[in-house]
Amino acid sequence: MSLPSDHSSELLRELNTIVSEGQNPQTLDIDLLPSEAILRKLNDEDQKVAPAIREIIPAIAKAVDAIVDAFAKGGRLIYIGAGTSGRLGVLDAAECPPTFSVEPGQVVGIIAGGERAIQKAVEGAEDNAAMAIEDLQNHQLKSDDVLVGIAASGRTPYVVSALNYAREQGCITVGISCSPNSAVLNAADIQLAAVVGPEALTGSTRMKSGTAQKLVLNMLSTASMIRSGKVYRNLMVDVNASNDKLKARAVRIVMQATECTEQEAVEALAQSEHSAKLAILMLLTGKTASEGKALLDNNKGFLRSAVQEVEGDA
Repeated sequence: MSLPSDHSSELLRELNTIVSEGQNPQTLDIDLLPSEAILRKLNDEDQKVAPAIREIIPAIAKAVDAIVDAFAKGGRLIYIGAGTSGRLGVLDAAECPPTFSVEPGQVVGIIAGGERAIQKAVEGAEDNAAMAIEDLQNHQLKSDDVLVGIAASGRTPYVVSALNYAREQGCITVGISCSPNSAVLNAADIQLAAVVGPEALTGSTRMKSGTAQKLVLNMLSTASMIRSGKVYRNLMVDVNASNDKLKARAVRIVMQATECTEQEAVEALAQSEHSAKLAILMLLTGKTASEGKALLDNNKGFLRSAVQEVEGDA
């Protein structure tokens, strides 16, 4: 479908100002290269992503603090985006229940165009500002929620609309973009500008920009879960043992945390209804399952605090 000439010209001018849409001078000959040389060019560009993320760690920390506060008040972490950005948000949200045993609704991923857009592009979805508001209303957005808008270009109308609406509802908003001074960032309380430069393939923001967004989302959810008591040392003690691999991982986690035998770990998990966190507490302190549950409740789910309480009483 062709755009009206004035709309097309305006959009072209807009794209000319977006960092992620620029033409990369390092890859102008990429179409002439053999496979290995192409891959080295791509890898050279990927090397720029992690340093760009390190530059914005203080801002990411502010977002994590806001998410932790939201969780403590019963609020949610909600990601919203279109295309690749939306899919990355959906992916991160989907990983939280099995990794940290959170309720499926605590971390939510919303993509422009709905579930069908996860596998197939939905024409016009990213430009539908009204649909963003409708989607948030359908998810019963509330002021205790934190909304994270994700858009590599920083211009996506769907995401800008969502952030503006969320701020009107009293939510803390976070904008993730790979283009500084963008509309998405300007619409957010906390601005995460992961500026990784032009893509190896001009405008293909599923590449460096997508990697940058994935890294930021990993940091937001993981650090928030750590701060919320879902981790002991560096172990996923709240893992949801819902399949054979995760059941085996739970056994291994208990063994790593307590230096017990496999049989002792299996027995403790059976007594704790397969809660690695509770099994570890029981093995480290000698408490029963019911006593351990009470200890964890008193310490808001923080295993280290529960263990230290028992050691302090000894």
